[in-house]
Amino acid sequence: MAVSERVTMPNGGRLTILDRVGLRLDPGEAVAILGSSGSGKSTLLGLLAGLDQASEGEIRLFGHDLGALDEDARARLRAGRVSFVFQSFQLLPGMTALENTMLPLELAHDRSARSGAERALAHVGLSARLHHYPSQLSGGEQQRVALARAFAARPGLLFADEPTGSLDRETGVRITELLFTLREETGTALLLVTHDEQLAARCDRRLLMEAGRLGAQP
Repeated sequence: MAVSERVTMPNGGRLTILDRVGLRLDPGEAVAILGSSGSGKSTLLGLLAGLDQASEGEIRLFGHDLGALDEDARARLRAGRVSFVFQSFQLLPGMTALENTMLPLELAHDRSARSGAERALAHVGLSARLHHYPSQLSGGEQQRVALARAFAARPGLLFADEPTGSLDRETGVRITELLFTLREETGTALLLVTHDEQLAARCDRRLLMEAGRLGAQP
């Protein structure tokens, strides 16, 4: 992909968020994007996932030009092939751990959604927590549910935005180990936005976002 993102300000000026950013992610590859807050990392993630549309350039996901697809078509393209993990977990509070994990499988019309979700939660050590709600789980347990949900459909690509950002150091280390264990088992490609140097060190490549531009970290 090669893309720029510019926003028109209320005073008529133009703010450049991403400036001619180019990136290729190969199947199974893990890439970390580091950078200070406000450098454009999360904006880039949203564009690459097709959650937002760039003002300039082209983004191809699984060979499809995202700019040529409407919102529904982009959602269909992601279904079962793209997963997300967020700093704030993004679990639905009215659903149990099992129901949260089943959700993407059900959206992909997987007839074995329940058994698949149960296996995924067992894999992250949460078999005893299937019927607990997010409010009944610790931060580390909630992120393990998020990982189970993300990997349950064995996606081709996982986008993670600060997956250890709200966790204490020890829990963050455990989540990092689990993330890369699941990646090794599934062959899922990872694109991570993070401030966590230890997490970034586990990736195949480390890129640095500065002032809207992306380059290899020295």
